[in-house]
Amino acid sequence: MAKVQLILNTMKTENIFANIPNIIPEELFERLLSEKNLKIERIVSEGHVTPDTQWCDQPWHEWVLVVKGQALLAYEDGSKLAMQEGDYVLIPAHTRHRVEWTPPDSKTIWLAIHFLGS
Repeated sequence: MAKVQLILNTMKTENIFANIPNIIPEELFERLLSEKNLKIERIVSEGHVTPDTQWCDQPWHEWVLVVKGQALLAYEDGSKLAMQEGDYVLIPAHTRHRVEWTPPDSKTIWLAIHFLGS
């Protein structure tokens, strides 16, 4: 019982909407949890996009949820995915993609889970 009580006493509640600066000159990445094959992060965008000449090509899978706001993802094959609050997508490893648009006058808050597959 003492071990359970110790765990409960060290648990701390956080809030995904807390501590976001009013002005974010660059897209904000905050690691929430990191383990051997898993990383969970909060991303905050405000008009931020991936440059037209650049693609994200990651060696891990990325599951991403738009918690607040909107975004437009573009894929190297020419397809696009409009995302609204509550929308999520799994981007498999090495799927070249980029953020093509987020609203410049409001913040888009993402929850991203990066993980290695088997």
